[in-house]
Amino acid sequence: MSKHQRGFTLIELLIAITLMAVLAGLGWRGLDSLMRSRDITQVQVDKNAVIQTVLAQWQADLNAIQPLPGLNDAGVSWDGRTLRLSRRATAWRAEGGDAGLWVVAWTLRDQHWVRWQSPALQTRVAAQQAWGQAERWGQNPSTEDMAFETVLMPLDTWQLTYFRGNAWSNPLSSAEKPTEASPQTLQPDAIRLQIDLPASAGLRGRITLDWVRPNFSNTKT
Repeated sequence: MSKHQRGFTLIELLIAITLMAVLAGLGWRGLDSLMRSRDITQVQVDKNAVIQTVLAQWQADLNAIQPLPGLNDAGVSWDGRTLRLSRRATAWRAEGGDAGLWVVAWTLRDQHWVRWQSPALQTRVAAQQAWGQAERWGQNPSTEDMAFETVLMPLDTWQLTYFRGNAWSNPLSSAEKPTEASPQTLQPDAIRLQIDLPASAGLRGRITLDWVRPNFSNTKT
């Protein structure tokens, strides 16, 4: 006795194929949306990582401040536009000797935060020259000066406040001729940094970061 086997009709196959195509389209849209969301999240994470790295470099520079008596008694100088500082170098020389000092400067140019760093300095004369070069770089950089800079991240504005004499004040508030006891020749006990980020930085808004001198001890009441 033969058995009659019934197959799918052409209409049933077309319906099944259509349903599979619809499901595949819906699945692809979901996958595409997921991939786009992942890419956007990764871009945001990368931008935030850049900000954190830059602020870590800022803290590292301040933590390593090394005053140069007679040249840079406070170890740090702010002219309202550029912050210059002399700091201990962290890289050792090939023969194992102390690398000496770096002169470092930070400024805002073309809506970007920029950092400048001199080569390692071994002599007072070299440090004096680098100190002057950093000042020139902050005002009107030459091609030679810009060879030592690194463009860090987009930035709208930045502002510094010093903590000296048990109070926060404008670093330029004592503009008279410095004396031995003048705040201009004393390293601030703390520096407050305020930066305003544009939307392109990935985290629009203001960030406030306080740096405190490592050996500072506030015993005043």
